[in-house]
Amino acid sequence: MAGEAALSHVESGMKLGLGSGSTSEAFIRALGVRVAEGLQVVGVPTSERAAVLAASLSIPLATLDEVPELNLTIDGADEIGPDLALIKGGGGALLREKIVATASRRMIVIADSSKVVDTLGAFPLPIEVVPFGLTATRAKIAATAERLGLIGTLNLRKTDSGAPYLTDGGHFILDASFRRIPRPEALAKALEAIPGVVEHGLFIGIATMAIVAHPQGIKTITR
Repeated sequence: MAGEAALSHVESGMKLGLGSGSTSEAFIRALGVRVAEGLQVVGVPTSERAAVLAASLSIPLATLDEVPELNLTIDGADEIGPDLALIKGGGGALLREKIVATASRRMIVIADSSKVVDTLGAFPLPIEVVPFGLTATRAKIAATAERLGLIGTLNLRKTDSGAPYLTDGGHFILDASFRRIPRPEALAKALEAIPGVVEHGLFIGIATMAIVAHPQGIKTITR
């Protein structure tokens, strides 16, 4: 429902950021139907999986190097907090998702009502890190979080086979289970100052609207 509702914000001629994850894939499939009917857009996917799906639906694709400025990005979220602060990256594409979103004039989040929270943090925060010096980086993240009053486990994300999960950029992900992040802006700034941290899943001041599917229908949240 949310994915289809987001189509009302898409106009012919737009350059679109195409998000990753199950909700974003619902939007991409709905977009593919519109493209088959004649809608003219160019999509910039945020993950290899999103690229494969969009290509299978004959949605014209480009890279950010070819199209560095986008009209709109439509993507999902793992949590939507106050003022449209988000946690993203459950699917592992947070770095590319943030690059694409910040290259866009607008970002619309699509989600179901379970993703809307009063305080971020129940969903583990993904932190993308370089493999080199992982133990040292993890220790710095833990110490930084503790100074902000945040205590929780930092789990290295792994595949079903037990190997470390690799992002499309070849990095690891630490999932931080803080449970509550009352000051996401402070945590975001602190994480960005740690060498070895490539990116984090806090999207603050980026989304301009959320389209949320409730059992009673669609509701929108604006910032």
